[in-house]
Amino acid sequence: MTVTCAVITVSDTRSPETDTSGQLIKQLLQNAGHAIGEYALLKDEPTQIRALLATLGQRPDLDALIFNGGTGIAPRDTTYDALEKELSKTLPGFGELFRFLSYQEIGSRAIASRAVAGVYQSKLVFSVPGSSNAVRLAIEKLILPELVHLVNQIKG
Repeated sequence: MTVTCAVITVSDTRSPETDTSGQLIKQLLQNAGHAIGEYALLKDEPTQIRALLATLGQRPDLDALIFNGGTGIAPRDTTYDALEKELSKTLPGFGELFRFLSYQEIGSRAIASRAVAGVYQSKLVFSVPGSSNAVRLAIEKLILPELVHLVNQIKG
């Protein structure tokens, strides 16, 4: 099964040319046989994040939305805050496992990650940190192994 995904980078500093994490997500998904239905780069502004979430949530061609960036605790890190309350169901295990695997790589700094996953308007949503190492970990170890299964669960 091919899953059609939106890849959204949330950053105040990256441009399409410097968005290595967004490009990595697209590459890893495509290498696994999935499709990219949308790519966007937006500022870490909660109103912009929620507006794009609402727009993408209405698109029947998209199965999953993968956000990267803005999951820390710095004042400008608002992705988690914007997304988490919009999810109708959360997958606590995603964040727990992501932090566990991150801890094995980076140690106790993993506690600052607010990676989250869940369901929004029949779409699977993931939000991961914006570093390329974090993106690779999340996509390869957690998202790709379960993407088809989770989308099928949502679709019933």
